[in-house]
Amino acid sequence: MAHHDQPVEVVGSATPSATSPPPLSATLGAPAAPGLPLSLKDYEPLARRRLPRALFGYISGACEDNCSMTGNRAALQRLLLVTRVLRDVSSRDFSRTLFGRTWAAPFGIAPMGLSAMMAYRGDTMLARAARAERIPMIMSSTSLVPLEEVASAAPGSWYQAYLPADHDWIEPMVGRISRAGYETLVLTVDVPVNANRENLVKCGFTIPLRPSLRLAFDGISHPVWLTKVFARTLLRHGMPRFVNAKPSGGEPILSRHVDREFGQRDRLTWGSVAEIRRRWKGNLVIKGILHPEDAKLARAAGVDGIIVSNHGGRQLDSAIASLDALPRVLDAAGTMPVMIDGGFRRGSEVMKALALGAQMVFIGRPFLYAAAVGGEEGVAHAIRLVKAEIDRNMAMMGVSTIGELNRDFLHAVV
Repeated sequence: MAHHDQPVEVVGSATPSATSPPPLSATLGAPAAPGLPLSLKDYEPLARRRLPRALFGYISGACEDNCSMTGNRAALQRLLLVTRVLRDVSSRDFSRTLFGRTWAAPFGIAPMGLSAMMAYRGDTMLARAARAERIPMIMSSTSLVPLEEVASAAPGSWYQAYLPADHDWIEPMVGRISRAGYETLVLTVDVPVNANRENLVKCGFTIPLRPSLRLAFDGISHPVWLTKVFARTLLRHGMPRFVNAKPSGGEPILSRHVDREFGQRDRLTWGSVAEIRRRWKGNLVIKGILHPEDAKLARAAGVDGIIVSNHGGRQLDSAIASLDALPRVLDAAGTMPVMIDGGFRRGSEVMKALALGAQMVFIGRPFLYAAAVGGEEGVAHAIRLVKAEIDRNMAMMGVSTIGELNRDFLHAVV
């Protein structure tokens, strides 16, 4: 089981020491450097220009009619913030303690597959930026960088796995993740089968990757990506492979056997979770919970935390928005930490989830756009943007710590 009785390790704190840089609030009024994005949303159009059409479509798209993806955004916009005034908010702290670590902010980077196709060694880049900014980052198992490399470059990162209901697969894979030094394993459970992602067909993206004249032209017409990401990867590491798909590695992205790499997930059950729980001694998190009964089952299975998620709208179209599902899941989860992802783009939106009771909010697409546009420093800048928004909004809402946030600070628009 997870080591909840261990001493708290301080990964970061929003409260500066005497030798720390000035607090965010001290620089909020300063003008932004020319050309730098002012919000997470600013990275998307920049990434659209930088990336080949197929790769941008892979990140930006969802499934079928995009109802679940747009529903996530609509749910966030229906919930408004209620301010309190004339309070001393001169000393603000938005750190969050979770699983024995204190993080500098209550948000992290969600797992995103194929990150190394968008930015050179993208998974490592995201993990290093997150560690430097002292927030959690979840590495995706559909990545092209060995999980061991990321764990070495950024200790404290979390690992997300798709595991089949196969004892001969679960045991060695869990062992590999543990030997690499990960302390938190995130089991994604909302992908029993591949989704109907029609947008991928329309933009020319396939797995396995199928070379074509259209794909070649797409790459040639984006020379920065072609030279700095794809060619550099080929020269230094060879053809990208799903190196974490299986305990022994995986197939190249061109292989026709790629679909077999992640096993038969439609047979995964709570019995499988129990087996994983027996073998995994660190923190075990279940990602993809939307129903309160599943939160109860997770708690009964000895899971240490859950992430409320509809997979960013990439799995079941017309699924309930993550934020709409959150209150009932929280009620069912008891004292088990509940986290969330799905459509978050602003510090104010992170605060809405915190006020409902979420412990941590994970953000995906914008940080991958930032990596594609600005590399590791682009990701770090994006993280600092959200930190600054949270700090500013805390002052305006009249709270000094995020622990003060509750549902009294929210108003739902009917």
